[in-house]
Amino acid sequence: MDLSHKRILIIKPSSLGDVVHTLPTVHAVKRCFPSCHIGWIVQRGFAGILEADSAIDEIIPIFIPSTSDPGGPRDAYIQAALATARTLYQLRRRLASGPYDLVLDLHASFRSGLLGLTNPGGTRVGFAGAKELNTLFQHKLVQPDPSKPHAVDQNFAFAAFLGVEPRPEDFHLAVSANDREKAGAFLAESGLNNGAGIVYANPAARWETKMWTVEAWAELADQLARAGVGVVFAGSPADAALIGEITCRMKERAVVSAGKLSLGESAALLEASDVYVGVDSGPMHVAALVGTPVVALFGPTDPQKVGPYGRGHKVIRRQGLECLGCRKRVCDRRRCLEDITPQEVYGETMKVLDRPGSQSPEGSPIISENSDLSEAFQ
Repeated sequence: MDLSHKRILIIKPSSLGDVVHTLPTVHAVKRCFPSCHIGWIVQRGFAGILEADSAIDEIIPIFIPSTSDPGGPRDAYIQAALATARTLYQLRRRLASGPYDLVLDLHASFRSGLLGLTNPGGTRVGFAGAKELNTLFQHKLVQPDPSKPHAVDQNFAFAAFLGVEPRPEDFHLAVSANDREKAGAFLAESGLNNGAGIVYANPAARWETKMWTVEAWAELADQLARAGVGVVFAGSPADAALIGEITCRMKERAVVSAGKLSLGESAALLEASDVYVGVDSGPMHVAALVGTPVVALFGPTDPQKVGPYGRGHKVIRRQGLECLGCRKRVCDRRRCLEDITPQEVYGETMKVLDRPGSQSPEGSPIISENSDLSEAFQ
């Protein structure tokens, strides 16, 4: 398919990890057809991760509040419905003056199908196995390879449909010089640019079942600090309270960047860090894309589908539990994560940092390198 000078609209509004998973496909398309024009409909809170990317010609930010956030307002569905109607009206007016030839719906929901309809004309393409009646909105359907369940590989079905083959150079995330400068200044002001090793610690996730305990995080951070490793607790302003609980329990010094850096600056901080240690959430996928090794704690989600993509990352997962990968957002007893000890995570982190004598205790959960998740880039 010749996409030269074609206008291609990407629909992948959220979440952060899902947006990141889409980037390699977009990069492959732009590399093969540099004259094409790529637009992207994205939730405005995630637009910052795309702003420095030269492959994306037009960012179309929208705002539709989530209906799945824990502790959200009681009228969340009403607010989301009103915001959706307003967004559809605004998109229709905007796209009328510059319609796209192809609409790639990688989000695969009923709402994303509606977003695709706001483009006058063009060919809409979606996943063959999409739920929420999404397939009814599409002209063409793509079928991912069932033997490659990871989200990045699933998205490559769109690349195959367009006649594009991803390459190693497509797997990257653009970070601006300005964001690097601000992240560097933050590290310098925090006294963490001395070459002793920096751990980007991310304890927060939207699902409470993905989160480790406050006590475990405090103990791990103290162990790392005593070993001379700098620990930066990162996240959004909403994560500040949780991080405050952790740092209050610590005996050693920790640095907090949560709420102090923009999304782009946080990506630059991840790029400058020596290892990401944290739960399954968006920053984990950003870390993998900027080339920072990951030590990730997994419980209710499946790392074969949403683990850190690429070679050399570590996944810590308590084996022997029938409920692993349950995808529950609420659980009375989170053994899958609570049974992972700080010493186990410390040992694997120190291995990544290449510190002599680092090891995990006997009987630790399986530690797997996700080399099998990077077949496209070997």
